[in-house]
Amino acid sequence: MSQAKKGLFDWYFKSNLLVRIMIGLILGAIVGGVLAATTAPGEKIKILPYIVPFGDAFIRLLKMIIVPVVFFTLVVGTSSIQPSRLGRVGVKIMAYYLITTFMAAIIGLILALIARPGMGVNLSVGTGEVKLAANKPISQVILELIPENVFGAFTNNGMILQVIFFALMVGVALAFLRDSKDARIKNAAETVYAFFDGFSEAMYLVVRWIMQYAPIGVFALMVNVFALNGPKVAGPLISVVIVVYVGLVIQAVFVYGGFLTVNKMNPFGFFKKARSPMLTAFVTRSSGGTLPITMKTADNMGVSRGVYSFTLPLGATINMDGTTIYQAVCAVFIANAVGSPLTFSQMVMVVVVCVLASIGTAGVPGAGAIMLLMVLESVGLKVETGSVIAAAYAMIFGIDALLDMGRTCINVTGDLVGTTVVAKSENEFDVEKYNAYTGADIA
Repeated sequence: MSQAKKGLFDWYFKSNLLVRIMIGLILGAIVGGVLAATTAPGEKIKILPYIVPFGDAFIRLLKMIIVPVVFFTLVVGTSSIQPSRLGRVGVKIMAYYLITTFMAAIIGLILALIARPGMGVNLSVGTGEVKLAANKPISQVILELIPENVFGAFTNNGMILQVIFFALMVGVALAFLRDSKDARIKNAAETVYAFFDGFSEAMYLVVRWIMQYAPIGVFALMVNVFALNGPKVAGPLISVVIVVYVGLVIQAVFVYGGFLTVNKMNPFGFFKKARSPMLTAFVTRSSGGTLPITMKTADNMGVSRGVYSFTLPLGATINMDGTTIYQAVCAVFIANAVGSPLTFSQMVMVVVVCVLASIGTAGVPGAGAIMLLMVLESVGLKVETGSVIAAAYAMIFGIDALLDMGRTCINVTGDLVGTTVVAKSENEFDVEKYNAYTGADIA
């Protein structure tokens, strides 16, 4: 029997995406460094106009997907929460998710302010003038969450918070309609939900397609950055990775560990039992893809199915603590790298948007980097093609896969901790089963 004919680009599409992105980053840095070293100061690098458009196309693809991903994901996520189930368990897990996400944003900002990643980089790429969003009183910020024109909000990336607000309202309304006792209304609502669910899945597929182009886009963007700035930009990227992972460890040990300790559970014993979903999330970089293993682990740990079947899918949709830390640190890095450090009011805006963005972040590889664009837009850091901000964002995207592994691991860990704590508080937890479970790999 003859083997199936292989496609021309099988070697590309069937190889590991993480490896491809890292190769694109390294090759881009090498090629850019060589161009910088072989070009006299002040002389124009003639080859760049042929390379840069490939990077600009990548930025445009990412910006294209922001609004539809946020809108459809949020509507599906919020409408999936049945009002009839939002009893004590629902209120507790929602409170837990919001508190830990808020704390994650604060941890990310504090670490970024201490480490000051990106300070002194002074990128010399692009022509766009950097203008941060103007300082506004908190009352004005809250008022501007409400769109005067919904369609205007959809066509302006700077109004992404208004899109989030509208999506939340639509999702909550749809959740109540899906729970209606009127058969006609319930059926109509299910039809609308199916449309949004199908469209969100289509957007996830588009995201995966864009990620296939990512290695090429990253290569082109890195060539541009290193050709015009030299190897000096490599150090700040390493500092970003360190700061993000320090934040992730703090979130796990002190925030999650604190919740476990208060509920009289040994944090390190818990993490040992939870190692299967944690490692799976780290490798796959997908909260959704890890969900079956997370649910099986919760069952093995003695959590009632009635609890984890609700809290874990909800957490995989709206609880993204690791992503929040990443977004806060990277927003500060990019602002510093382009010479416009964030003010206090803009930091407050970053916290608010990071918490809201975590609700709208799809549990698929690379989605966090797309949501980062939304955070940047909210404080006036517009990622326009050819701009210095786009160059700084490109630097982050080049190492995003490394950051994505850690943040996804923390996202899943946070879901499991919250589920266990809530189950224990509701006496829906088998202590003997928990103590007997060793955390052995799940078949």
